[in-house]
Amino acid sequence: MTRRRTVIIPSVLLSLGAVALTTPAVGDEGARTPASVSAPQATGSGQHGETVVHAIERSAHTLRSVEPEGSLRDLDALGRMVEGTDVVGLGEATHGSRDFFRMKHRLFRYLVEEKGFRAISLELPWSSGLRINDYVVNGEGSLEDIAREEFQGSYRAWHNQDYLDLIEWMRDYNRRHPHDPVHFTGNDMGYAGPELYERVTDHVARRHPRLRESVAGFYRGLPPTTDAGTYSQEYLELPLAERKERAERTGKVLELLRKQPPGRGADKQDHLWAVQHARAIHQMAEGYAFDITDEARIAEMMKFRDGVMAENVAWWHRHAGDRILVSAHNTHVSYDSFDVRYPKTQGAFLRDAFGKDYVSIGFSFYQGAFKAFGTDDNVMRTYRVGAARPGSNEHTLDQARQRDYILDMRTAPRSVRDWLDQPRVTYNIGAGWPDPTEYRIALGEAHDILVHLDEVEATTYLGAP
Repeated sequence: MTRRRTVIIPSVLLSLGAVALTTPAVGDEGARTPASVSAPQATGSGQHGETVVHAIERSAHTLRSVEPEGSLRDLDALGRMVEGTDVVGLGEATHGSRDFFRMKHRLFRYLVEEKGFRAISLELPWSSGLRINDYVVNGEGSLEDIAREEFQGSYRAWHNQDYLDLIEWMRDYNRRHPHDPVHFTGNDMGYAGPELYERVTDHVARRHPRLRESVAGFYRGLPPTTDAGTYSQEYLELPLAERKERAERTGKVLELLRKQPPGRGADKQDHLWAVQHARAIHQMAEGYAFDITDEARIAEMMKFRDGVMAENVAWWHRHAGDRILVSAHNTHVSYDSFDVRYPKTQGAFLRDAFGKDYVSIGFSFYQGAFKAFGTDDNVMRTYRVGAARPGSNEHTLDQARQRDYILDMRTAPRSVRDWLDQPRVTYNIGAGWPDPTEYRIALGEAHDILVHLDEVEATTYLGAP
């Protein structure tokens, strides 16, 4: 692989470092993005000459704070918007702004305390989610160690103070509610840790000892022996034929376990979890068996990945019974694929699975800062974008008198809905920066609900540069 290919892989797995450029951005080392692209301003009017901005003001609900502590009363309006749903997808317009992470913490707290939600599912590998869940439910391990070991490579953007604060809140909640805990789950395919293989092989040794040697043979040489970031990077550098052969082997283990009688009671639950762990291992191997030198195959890989994320969320809901907040980039929780590299999104798959029991919430912002890794050197830095330019979605949204607000785009006035159904240049910043891609997004087609923030700041990153 070339160095450029090596650097790009993390951004491929974590929402493709891409942005719709409405203004230049400056990094903390002086880097500047490619030239911006402007678009004509969309104003529009409704009945009696009411402008889109006035109609937004009339239907928007003021957001008092993004901080997770304190009163949650201003979220009651959003609570009514998601009433009765089992799965809520909550996006982010950048992968590195503290305001999005803190708002996720705040909304999850509200959904737990007021709406009976009991799980948050993050764009993070299944095995990493299991380690964090063991911590939040049972206090196993050190969160500092878990974060350092699991938030690596493609997922190192999550190694920030705001996510750790959310996880610690979950742990504190479970100390107070040991018989009604909240859970943390990962739903992504990017890494299968050694503990995941151990859970499968231990189950086989206990329940199906005659299969022990076969499973050990299929898994031989696959469990990671290095750190997560190195393992994932080196895995993708293996010859394509070898990656396909590994996927064949993990698939055989999954099929072997599927064919075994599930038993009853606790034995059945143990069987279901073992099959899911084997499925997660196979998901990684199958996802990494795509030819990443072929742009068309990368798009197929991303469709496969979003399908996997939705499948794992649905599995958790079905077998754990939890109502779930799904946390990912706007691109993933969206219904609409506004990037050819994402043929079908996690949100579209979740809508297929849950129908109206899935609701998508997107974020937008007018200006601010974020953490991202340089797409040329893979180094994490702080970058800032200025005020959104006329013609962008954010420019019009920010003209409303409310500084920060929540807008139900399904029930907004007709003039607003017509305006929202038109694609416009929109900030959509992934894990890497810069990228010359311009996103044109029809927000009303992408999400059900929009949370608009006037300004955001970069999160406090705790990982290696």
